[in-house]
Amino acid sequence: MRLYLTALNPTDAVMDGFLPAAASLGLPVTVLTDRPEQWPADAPVTRCPIRDAAAVVAATASDRPAALLSNSDHLQEVTAIAARKLGLPGKDPDAARLCKDKAAARTAVAAAGLDLVRSVTVGPGAPPGVSAEMFPAVVKPREGVASEDAYLVADHRELSARIAEIRGRRPDVALVVEEYLPGELRTYDTLGDGTAVAVLGGWRTHLGPPPTFTEESLDWSPPEEQTRTQLRARLDALGVGFGACHTEYVVQDDRVRLIEVNYRLIGDRMDLILAELLGVPLFEYVIRLHLGEPLAALDLPATVDRYARVEYVCADRTGRLAAAPGPLDTTHDGVRLGCRPLREVGRTADRTGTNRDYLAVLHAIGPDRATVRASLAAFRRDLQWTIVE
Repeated sequence: MRLYLTALNPTDAVMDGFLPAAASLGLPVTVLTDRPEQWPADAPVTRCPIRDAAAVVAATASDRPAALLSNSDHLQEVTAIAARKLGLPGKDPDAARLCKDKAAARTAVAAAGLDLVRSVTVGPGAPPGVSAEMFPAVVKPREGVASEDAYLVADHRELSARIAEIRGRRPDVALVVEEYLPGELRTYDTLGDGTAVAVLGGWRTHLGPPPTFTEESLDWSPPEEQTRTQLRARLDALGVGFGACHTEYVVQDDRVRLIEVNYRLIGDRMDLILAELLGVPLFEYVIRLHLGEPLAALDLPATVDRYARVEYVCADRTGRLAAAPGPLDTTHDGVRLGCRPLREVGRTADRTGTNRDYLAVLHAIGPDRATVRASLAAFRRDLQWTIVE
């Protein structure tokens, strides 16, 4: 019996999360990827055209698979289809497709009578047919990730300029233009077994300055019961209920308005930090759900008596990262502090105004908000990142 993971790149979630978790469960693991040259030499990878469900199924033929899963935004639907063909527990392929397609997700939630967000799809090469009442608006790829090519626009002139800019990089991408939903960005993170759903918690997210949407910091802030009820209804409308899910939303006049639903664990090392905060083997739990275990078998905490804050160090300009701290772990005033690099020293990169600009992630977990924030501020003051143009 073997665990199969579909993946594009060797992300922290795979390398530091799922592979060690599989080893702890005594499961041999194979990573199916179409980019084996990007993985470490000792990684258990096999080349596979992973956007083809039939090819994924065929790649498991030599070994009876115990489970098949993915933590990639791009691979949820194809992995769900392959798992269903193999008779394995998995996500509903239609739900995976809806979550990935931002326009389709809006339509499904509106059809359920839960929320109507004005949204227009702009196909490759097509002009944007957007009314003046839509502005301010957000333009982004219909199936985008990581705030990549997502911009706030004030009028038709800005919209046309941003569409031309995006198409200069990605001429074949379909875009959506939708009304801007102001408010404090929050997250809702869950696990499900297809029948029951458990709330892992949530975060309050601080964004950098517009027109881009870079997440700069997050504070632990689980949603209240009324908000959770509304969120659950919206995820039900999308068919979400199995495995991990990370939802972003705002609340306006006590009404939940979805930003997007990512049918996977929260990313950018937040999954690893969440596991530390909860004090549970989160990646093992995800695997166990895909092995067919019920949610009730997982020992999830009812409440969390700790506070956490996460800060991303972002590149402020294009250039080469000349110097940076390595991985660090320490404790101050009862607060566990950590620093993890997200860009290699010596690498040159453009500043994009997205999560691609992250140089490192810092986190602090401790007894209360004031102590955590003070300890993290002191920790960050002693660290330096140098970019040369």
